[in-house]
Formats: sequence, structure tokens, C-alpha cells
Amino acid sequence: MTDDHPQIDDQAQTWIGKSLRRVEDDRLLTGGGCYTGDVAPDDCLHVAFLRSPVPSGRLAIDTDAAKGSGVVAVFTGADTAGIADLPVNPIIDGIFAPPVFCLAQDQVFAVGQPVAAVVASSRQLAQDAVENIFVDYDDIENPETLFADCPDNQAFAQSWRDGDVAAAFADATVVSVQIDHPRLNAVALEPRTVVAQPGKPGEGRLTVWLSTQTPYRSRADLADLLGKEKHRVRVITPDVGGAFGAKASLHPEEVFVAWAADKLGKSIKWVADRSEDFLAQSHGRGTKCEGQAAFSKGGKLLGLKAQIEGQLGHWLPFSAAVPAWNAARILPGPYGCDAVQIEMSASLSRTSAVNIYRGAGRPEAAMLMERLMDKAARELHMDPVEIRQTNLLNRDQLPCSRATGICLDSGDYPAALEKLTELAEYQDLRKSQERRRAVGDLVGIGIALYIEPCGQGWETARVRIREDGTVEAATGSSAQGQGRETAVRQIVADELNVNPWDVRVFHGDTDKVTSGIGALASRSTAIGGSALLLAARQVKQQRIDNPEQTSFEADVRYEAEGEAWSYGGCLAVVSICDETGEVSVEKLDWVDDAGTIINPMLVKGQILGGIAQGLGEALMEKIVFDDEGQLLTGSLMDYALPRASDIPRITINQLCTPSPVNLLGAKGVGEAGTIGAPAAIMNAILDALAAQGVEHVDMPATSETVWQAIKAAKEGKTI
Repeated sequence: MTDDHPQIDDQAQTWIGKSLRRVEDDRLLTGGGCYTGDVAPDDCLHVAFLRSPVPSGRLAIDTDAAKGSGVVAVFTGADTAGIADLPVNPIIDGIFAPPVFCLAQDQVFAVGQPVAAVVASSRQLAQDAVENIFVDYDDIENPETLFADCPDNQAFAQSWRDGDVAAAFADATVVSVQIDHPRLNAVALEPRTVVAQPGKPGEGRLTVWLSTQTPYRSRADLADLLGKEKHRVRVITPDVGGAFGAKASLHPEEVFVAWAADKLGKSIKWVADRSEDFLAQSHGRGTKCEGQAAFSKGGKLLGLKAQIEGQLGHWLPFSAAVPAWNAARILPGPYGCDAVQIEMSASLSRTSAVNIYRGAGRPEAAMLMERLMDKAARELHMDPVEIRQTNLLNRDQLPCSRATGICLDSGDYPAALEKLTELAEYQDLRKSQERRRAVGDLVGIGIALYIEPCGQGWETARVRIREDGTVEAATGSSAQGQGRETAVRQIVADELNVNPWDVRVFHGDTDKVTSGIGALASRSTAIGGSALLLAARQVKQQRIDNPEQTSFEADVRYEAEGEAWSYGGCLAVVSICDETGEVSVEKLDWVDDAGTIINPMLVKGQILGGIAQGLGEALMEKIVFDDEGQLLTGSLMDYALPRASDIPRITINQLCTPSPVNLLGAKGVGEAGTIGAPAAIMNAILDALAAQGVEHVDMPATSETVWQAIKAAKEGKTI
């Protein structure tokens, strides 16, 4: 036992709710981490992909010149034609799922699509050989239509309706907004990486090291795609350097590496470079949202019409339908509304895929509602806080079921708004804003409230006490830098009355527990943590019932009773330079209710990280394709990310309303920052520019975009 982690004498010590230092950090910060890129089997071969430079065309490929010294194999679409398609989550009925090819078959559908692959003795040799593959791309008819079976390119659609919408909009004050969310790239520190190693001759077992959020689903999908029994595929997820949703679903390149290793009987490795991840990794956001809201003269929300249009690529990752579905089903957010009409659809395009990205529809829903609230407040001459107070669901109205099928479980939304205004000293801020405006400053205050669905379904866990007293905890969830190992130790130690540092944690290996889901949708604590708690309770009971025993074990599959919903609010203060349009975020105040909190320090870290990504969406990040489908933002020279100097002063406060639908009473927090920050910042920008006559600014609100909006308003133009 180290001095940092002394033995605790008081065995009744409570560990849940303590800000324990992350146990992972010493190892990771001193170079002791092991990422997929560090895995190096003996005589490992390497893969490089030839990617299409055009968004459409029929293929004629000549690979002869690529075959040379050090090159083990060259593969084209004809070689991989027998691999089954990647599955898509059928969360919406009637989804059109295009065929997914590891390597393009007779035509390409997007720039960056893998066309051929070289397997060689070194990465450099493979990359050099790729340059010697000749491909002729012939034009195709009607390139705007991707698949004959989907002539309008619409992959799915769904609508919901409740109440008398026409009556709600009759004789009401109606406001409308249109929001285009920029397409974003999940720029994890660690690019996509995979290593596949076949078993010994006769075993038929394949081991795959994969930087993923979902090792168990990856195992199941790889087994199905390769025609293997599930137990003959093992997926190991070592340390993961960030994921943010982009590593939740298998990509064609990862399937190819596993297939090629199995076919050649050799270990194979692929590490994407940054350009490949910009070009061919699944992107996020890109959703177009329109909304019309009807209000009474007193500011009561009477009716809502919303249209959610999701943007997809040329293939659908597993969770492709989730962002648009989430954006629609969350509406009208934390507000009461008796009449709603919500339409949602998503269409294919000749680009890389679009999938979940931290928040996955939650930021879109929050932005739509919060822009409508602010616009209505301005139209009705109400304070933005007042109009929200008028419409928030009260504590005694929860749980609350809605037409979209959701059920808000618990919370006190008005208390969160009250706490936020107290924390920010809202009235003093408004007075300060008046003084600064009087001397010509462009200063804005923006508020955004949000609700956050935090996963549903099941997760597995195993807790074991060995004869020597060692405690082991294995979870079907996984980690990508959130401090998951620390939280697991706290949950198990709290229940068993042991020292957290005496608990050994296992995760990210499909041989450790029989099944699992993984880490996505802010579900790891609420559902994964509840599974661990249940297993620990069973072990504790075994020890009470069998005092003569020296070892105990519980292996559980826990299913939550429903979906937990966290919520919160953000207040942003911004100033804008009239001459350049540059936006400075001066401060952010934050209130969040994540139910039972295991480790407040980890929660704060999750909120801060999410805020940084939310600020990036609001002010600087955007994937751009030109009219011919060429990616214009293919590197960090063209795609801006927030720097430390861009992050303002942030104050965070917590409420705690335990969820009744899971054992821990926990709610998610991993996506909160990405949900509330963009809406609060954009509301603050428009508040600052209201006196200039600016009613709309596109995201990202770069200095050029804001300057153009100011200029157009001064000239009486609409942009």
C-alpha cells in the first residue's frame, strides 16, 4: 500500500460521493499505458488502403504494379464480396440500410471510400505499394441517386403528434427558428486502430485488439461477418485515447483487417492517420432543425411544430439513426406542451458516414427549444428566465410520459433554473450588461436548459472475493478515459466495506465476462454501475449466509427499469468585437443533476470536457465538402479545435435527484457539456447582437460569420 492510498481502518467508510483521485492517471501519465497501437505481435503485417479520390464512379482496377518485395497480398472488392453487411440498429421501423463494403465493389459512393488494400511487411511498404495501384473511375448516370432501392435517398422517417396543434397555433404569438448544425469530426487523441491475430492452426480462434467503445458488440458483429461462432472471436480493448461516439460502431477497415488476418493466417495491424480519420471516420451532427412555437400573451407554450432532418453518408453505422431519433423524441425538452407535431427524417449522401457523436441528438433538441424560448421572450417583451419559469415542468409532474414514447423519470427543473440564476448572479449580470452597452460594448447573456437521456437496457458485471481476500470486479462496460476504473472501485468498495484500492478491475475484454454492451449514451454509471452494485450485494449476502466460506462470486445481468434522464442549465456571457466579429466567451455558469454521483471530481471532468466540445461546435468546428464532394477540412490546419486559451471561467454546481429506474439512482453526465453549452453560447451571441438587428447567426459563429451578420444588419439585408 502506497502513502497516497493508505489502508483504511474504518471498514464502514463511505466511498460513493467521494472525489477520489483517478487510479488510472499514474500509469497513463508516466508512459505505462497500453493502447491498441502498442500491441505488436511477432511478425505482424501492416495494411494500407487505397481510397477513392472521387465521390462517384465505376471502377476498373489494375493491381499488378503493387505486387513486389515485402508485399504479401493485394485485395480488391472482388476478394471481399462475400463478407456480410454490417448491422444497423433498427430503432426506427423501415430503415433503408445500404450495402456496406469493406472494399468498393463495382463503384464508389464517396471520396475516401476504401477501394483496395495492400498487406505488407511494414506500414511504409504497404503505403508505397498502394501508390502503384491504378484505378480508372468512369462516370455514372444520376450520381445524385445512390441506390436504386432508395430513389429519394431517404433512409428513414418517423412522425409523432399529440393534442390539437391547429387550435394551439390559432390566435397565438408564433415564433420560428431554423438551425443548421455543422458536421463535426470526433478528433480523439488516438485514431482508429485495430490488430487482428489468428489462433494456432486448428483452433480457428481470432483475437482482435480494437480501440472501441463496444467490445462485445464488435465481437458479435465480427463473428457474424466472418461466419464464426461467437466464442471463436475475442475482442480486447486496451487503453483508449478518446472515442466520443466515433468508436461505437465497426467501420469497414476494421472488418477488413480481421477478415484478412483470418484469411492469411497472419497477424495484421492498421493504424489510421489523422487524414484518414477526417476523411473516412464517421462524422457527427449535421442535422437541420426547424421549429415553430405558439405562445400565449403570458408566455405559455401552447404548441410546437418541429422538423428534424438528419444528414447521413453513403453507409449506415450501427447507431446511424440515433441522432435524428433522439433530437425528435426529446422535444419539447424540459417544458410542458399539450400540442406537438414532430417530423423526423434522414437522407443518404455521397460523403463519409454520419453516426453518434457526443450528445447524439441531445444538443440539437436543446438548441431548437432554447432558441425558440429566447425568440419568444424577445417577441413578448419577457425576460428569458421568466418565460422559462412559466413553462418548465414541475417536480410533481414527473414522471411524465410523452407522445414520442419517452418517460421523464425524476427531477426538479425549476430548482435547477433558480440555482443557475443564483450561481450566475443573474440580476447583477443584467445591470452590468446595461452599463457596458451604454458605452458601446456588444455584450450578451444566454441561457440554455436541457434534458439528457442516459441509456437504457442491460449490462453485466461479476464481483468475486478470492480466498486470499482479494476483490475482483469485472464489467461489461468499458472505458475511454473517463476514470471508469476509479468509479468501479468506489461502487464495489462502498458495498463490500473494503478499500477501493484493494479492488482489481477488469473491463474491455470479452473473455472476462460473458456479454456486455459497453460505454455510450452516458449509460456506464447508471446501468453498468447498477450491475456492479447488484453483483456486490449478492456477494455480500453470500458472505453473510455462509460465514465458513472463504471465496464468493456473483455474475449478474442487470436490466434497468427504464431510462434515466439527467438535466441542467448553462448561462453564458459573451462579448463581441464590432469591428472584427470575434466572439469572446467571458464565463459559463453550470448546474447539473446527475442523480447519485459516484465521484464529483470525475463528474466535473466530464462536464468540462463536454463544454469544450460544445464550445467548439458553437464557435469554430465544421466539416466542409465542396459541391463536388471533396473534403475541404481534411486536417487540423483546416478544422479548428478549441485550445486551452479558448476555454472561459467555468463554475459548476450540482443538484441531486436520484433516478427511480436504476439501482444506483444514477443519471448520466458524459454528454451534458455538449448539450447545454452550444445553445447558451448562441443565445448569448444573439442577445449581444439584438440591438444591431441581427436575428440569426449560423454555427460555427466564427469571427467572419458574425462580422457578416453585423454588416448585413447595418445594411438592412437578411443573411
